[in-house]
Amino acid sequence: MKSAIFQLDGLGVRFGPVQALRAVTLRIEPGESVALVGANGSGKSTLLRVLHGLIRPTSGQLRADSAARQAMLFQRPFMLRSSALNNVALGLWLRGTPWRAARALALQALQRVELQEQAFRPARTLSGGQQQRLALARAWALAPDVLLLDEPTASLDPHAKREVEQLMAEFSHGRAGQPLTMVFASHNLGQVKRLATRVVYLEHGRVLADLPVAQFFDAEGLKAASIEADLFVKGELV
Repeated sequence: MKSAIFQLDGLGVRFGPVQALRAVTLRIEPGESVALVGANGSGKSTLLRVLHGLIRPTSGQLRADSAARQAMLFQRPFMLRSSALNNVALGLWLRGTPWRAARALALQALQRVELQEQAFRPARTLSGGQQQRLALARAWALAPDVLLLDEPTASLDPHAKREVEQLMAEFSHGRAGQPLTMVFASHNLGQVKRLATRVVYLEHGRVLADLPVAQFFDAEGLKAASIEADLFVKGELV
């Protein structure tokens, strides 16, 4: 059996009186595209941050492949007060790439997301969709094995959503024959259908369904696995 990218066993996270994650047990394999779905406050963002090492579990265990390079995109990516090019190059430079080479690689990454014409514009003057594409370029430049995304298209207009989603689909194929492992949170069930190979449904910090995407969107299969998840997909669970 291949080594898992992530193995969670009974993992919990508590913030003071709030139990954000409860006894989560998951195994994520290399090359999977896993969608995290559930209502606001269900634990999706917390789970992503735990996977990325930004939040420590307060109970249970997380094992992650230490050789797998990770990158994470947030719903509203932080942009440095500098050019789009420098926003990408800085991450490479901090990783040890000489500055001239980092800028050359950054320009390639901008070309990958069709932002090369915006390379020298201040990043904070770009539109929301362009900033999210810039964040994808910044992540892609680091050649990650694992890409974590927290509602990457939630605040974008339909055109920008399609652009970002297309890039996610392309990036999920990886590079040089090495598939990328992608874990993303989304409220857009159409997006989940198009991009995920597997769906994890969370409610109040618990995993109530973990199914292949076809089974998750099969009414009978989902209802048999989780009544709560079935109600959520039908829009009947608040």
